[in-house]
Amino acid sequence: MKMLAWHSKLTLALIALIPLFFAIAALGTRLGLWGWQFGLLTLTFGGGVILLGLTALVAVISLVLALRAQPRRNLPLALAIIGLLVPGAAFVMFLSAAGKASDNPIHDISTDTANPPAFSAAVMAARQAAGANPLSDYQTPLGQIDLFKDRVSPELAVKSHAQIITARRDRPAPLPLGGASKAEGMAAVAAAMAAMGMGEIRSDPEAGLVEGVATSFWFGFKDDVVARVGEAQIDFRSVSRVGLSDLGANTRRIAELRRRTEALLGAASR
Repeated sequence: MKMLAWHSKLTLALIALIPLFFAIAALGTRLGLWGWQFGLLTLTFGGGVILLGLTALVAVISLVLALRAQPRRNLPLALAIIGLLVPGAAFVMFLSAAGKASDNPIHDISTDTANPPAFSAAVMAARQAAGANPLSDYQTPLGQIDLFKDRVSPELAVKSHAQIITARRDRPAPLPLGGASKAEGMAAVAAAMAAMGMGEIRSDPEAGLVEGVATSFWFGFKDDVVARVGEAQIDFRSVSRVGLSDLGANTRRIAELRRRTEALLGAASR
């Protein structure tokens, strides 16, 4: 470090600061030190972009100075290149997230778009206490829903949740119970939720509902999940508490929950 020029030291310091900054933004949100808007929008997508841009700028300056230095040394060149690659990789991730948000404009996914499974009063109370998004009617166009009004394109504004979900190529499907009983179906869903790391799992045999809460690792975002076990099939629903887009997380979660439940039911029948 003593032999490094000021620009190389600054580049190295910024490279080290990047993961620390993003970890603080995420974990501070998870620990409740600040709201998700501040952690995700202000820090991650605001301050984070500035930090990445500054790192790239300093790395370019460092690269030019390292190339002009005599004798030319490998370490300053390597640090400058890394200082360009790290922000570049981060910007690619941001662009990927933006693409996922465009492909997944909603955050409420169900296998039954005509009559999505309803959450229990306990879950609705928890959502209200957490300041979560209100649940949207699946048949109402997004442009008529307050949460989405003026925040989606004209093409999306005329489409409902039901239409958006139905048009998905990876649309999740209900799980037929086959020869399993309703009780076996509920037990399998609860076990699958537990295996996926969900918390607050509760079952209501009378209503045929199994509910759980999925929490993201970094930011601690919570999504509410419910399975409605009928006489012939199981329908699933997964809803994020905050944000507009779920980046496809709810669809992937339902697909995994369905797969795990089907495997457990198959194992029980053997």
